[in-house]
Amino acid sequence: MAMVNKKKICKFCENHRETIDYKSYKVLRRFVTEQGKIIPSRITGTCAKHQRELTRAIKRARNIALLPYAYDVTQN
Repeated sequence: MAMVNKKKICKFCENHRETIDYKSYKVLRRFVTEQGKIIPSRITGTCAKHQRELTRAIKRARNIALLPYAYDVTQN
């Protein structure tokens, strides 16, 4: 049986969103794993242009402490 992968659509292109803002941390949090790593575009489906903007926004949000660099996994 052949596996058919569904074509992923960029959420930002779909919603006609012009820019990705570093201050909207609730949107950015969806593109970061629990360990704090940025999820690649092959998994999220974002296009190359928006993936670059997304990476830049996540790094800026981390720099001003809106997003953590790594989440505390030892916390109970």
